[in-house]
Amino acid sequence: MAARSNQEEELRRLSVEMRYLEQTAETLQQRISMINAALTDLTYANATLDGIEQEKENAEMLVPIGGSSYVKVKLANPDKIIIGLGAGVSVEKSLADAKVTLKERLDELEKTMNAAQSQFSQVAERINSGRGRLESLLATVREGKA
Repeated sequence: MAARSNQEEELRRLSVEMRYLEQTAETLQQRISMINAALTDLTYANATLDGIEQEKENAEMLVPIGGSSYVKVKLANPDKIIIGLGAGVSVEKSLADAKVTLKERLDELEKTMNAAQSQFSQVAERINSGRGRLESLLATVREGKA
């Protein structure tokens, strides 16, 4: 009788832990998606700076304005880049400095992505092992009641 009670208690505890782990995994997946979006954005920005580096002053360019729409512009000063620092603050930097800043951000985001993916893998592993134990306990408890 006490063994069945302990098994039922472990079953409840494991069930709560599994729900917590599943919520954690979902949160990590959302975080990974956000990091991916930021990585994509920075990669495009970096590629654009690489393209601007090849252009001369007054070169005609197409600048995306959203919704798959573009506007033709002339490049006034290819060596001056306005780069966001966060919280709505931007600063003017040379093209070389802007590229260094973007590269640093890309490197930092890649580290963050690797950490999040590692955490997700650990949580997924714990979920898989917990499910096996949960199914085993559930079968044992059901057999005990039959």
